Amino acid sequence: MTKLHRSLLGTLLLTTLFLTTAPAAEEAKVRQIDLEPKDAARDRVVPIRIYLPETEQPLPVILFSHGLGGSRKNSPYLGNFWAEHGYVCVFLQHAGSDEEVWKSVTRREILPAMKQAANGKNMLDRNKDVSFILDQLEVWSKQADSPLSGKLDLEHVGMTGHSFGAVTTTAVAGRKFPLGMSASEPRLDAFLPMSPQTSEGMSAEKSFGEIKAPMLCMTGTEDSSMISPNTTPASRREVYKALPPGDKYELVFDGGTHATFSDAQGIRIGRRDPAHHPAIQEISLKFWDAYLKNDPAAKKWLQSDQVRKDTTLKDTDVWQWK
Repeated sequence: MTKLHRSLLGTLLLTTLFLTTAPAAEEAKVRQIDLEPKDAARDRVVPIRIYLPETEQPLPVILFSHGLGGSRKNSPYLGNFWAEHGYVCVFLQHAGSDEEVWKSVTRREILPAMKQAANGKNMLDRNKDVSFILDQLEVWSKQADSPLSGKLDLEHVGMTGHSFGAVTTTAVAGRKFPLGMSASEPRLDAFLPMSPQTSEGMSAEKSFGEIKAPMLCMTGTEDSSMISPNTTPASRREVYKALPPGDKYELVFDGGTHATFSDAQGIRIGRRDPAHHPAIQEISLKFWDAYLKNDPAAKKWLQSDQVRKDTTLKDTDVWQWK
């Protein structure tokens, strides 16, 4: 393992351990399309699931990156919800850090395999997956025989993800990594990392202090990591603190865990607070409306206490902006 890979290992604080994905509810007027485009330059397939609403006009696009051990099938509660409200949602699957990591080994080998997959190479591959899919979307939007023809507003694209997907999200947003590495993707406009994390051996200020794009960080007071003990609920909040002022937001659920933001099920997950997913849906939607649809009312709502009144947030939850 190279010095770069070792320095990034503590950054890649991912999510699921041998968990199953909750089935997606049937949603009216949203079509699911699974595609497996191949990046010939890297000889790498990047599977995607598209949530495509019925539309006669181009719609803004949201990309989603899963956590370690996940897949394109994760978090349909978000894909369906955002699509129902006027977004084309593209959920990526990243080979090398997807569900095959734990499906291909014995139960005893799962945690070591997960830790091994949390490496710099997989992080770099994920970043390149995002750019490749953006390239593909541009091609498909112009192909007359494509189901995406004329349906994508690629001037307004958001990026989100959970855990390892949050690492991917902040990477393409322009965060700095050790050794001066950056993977900024200028075609993306707004970013929503769920369970964000800092870099080992680099201050949050140096990593995130130059990100100017709109960003909404979501975490919880019990959002710890099974992969690295150095990632704590407090360290996750260092990301928002380090961001420069201007269109930056933070949601912190009191009692929220790492699994709060996913749809994974299993004995290790426990019972989720039923109020959390609706709040995630509503607040994230307003964020996308503000910065992908240029809705001034949505931005005004975000920068007010109306968020608390209109959602299921508790008095002990944190909602703040700068």
